[in-house]
Amino acid sequence: MANKEMEVVKGLDIKRYMGRWYEIASFPSFFQPRNGVNTRATYTLNEDGTVHVLNETWSDGKRDSIEGTAYKANPNSDEAKLKVKFYVPPFLPIIPVTGDYWVLFIDEDYQVALIGQPTRKYLWILARRTHIDDEIYNQLVEKAKEEGYDVTKLHKTPQSNPPPEGEEGPKDTKGIWWIKSLFGK
Repeated sequence: MANKEMEVVKGLDIKRYMGRWYEIASFPSFFQPRNGVNTRATYTLNEDGTVHVLNETWSDGKRDSIEGTAYKANPNSDEAKLKVKFYVPPFLPIIPVTGDYWVLFIDEDYQVALIGQPTRKYLWILARRTHIDDEIYNQLVEKAKEEGYDVTKLHKTPQSNPPPEGEEGPKDTKGIWWIKSLFGK
C-alpha cells in the first residue's frame, strides 16, 4: 500500500489557497509541544509567485511562530507538490531547512485540505474554521488511509473558539519545534 503512487491535487488555485488555515489534526511529532493549541498557518502570496508561510501555535499561553517560503517543487507540473523552506533563527549564519508539502485533497470551496509528504511520516488536516463536522473529518481520514498513511497516529489539535487574535500573547521565539516536527530532525 505504502508503495503506491500518492495522488496529489492537480491545478491548485494558489490564490484561493492563500489566507489562514487552522490545524484540525496532525501526526504529532516527538519534538512538537504535546500541549500546543490553536495551531494555524497563514499563507500570503508574494509578488514573485512564491508563498510567505507563517506557522503559529500557543503553548502554556505563549505564542510560538516560525516563517518560511513555499514554492512549487516543479514549476512546469500542475501537481500541488510544494517545497517549504524555513529559516532557522537560532543558527548563524541562517540555515534554510526545506521540506515537502503535498496537497492531497482540497474541497471545491477551498475550506478543508489534507496535506502530506512523500515519506508519509507527516500529515495535516487543515480547515478555514477552527472546527469541522465529523463527517468531513472522517472523509479526510479515509482519504489519507487510502493514500497509505497510518491514520491511527492522527491527533486532534485543540482549537479555541473564537481563536486568538493576531499576535497577542507573550512570544516564544524559539520556533524550533516547528522545524523538528516538519522534518523529524
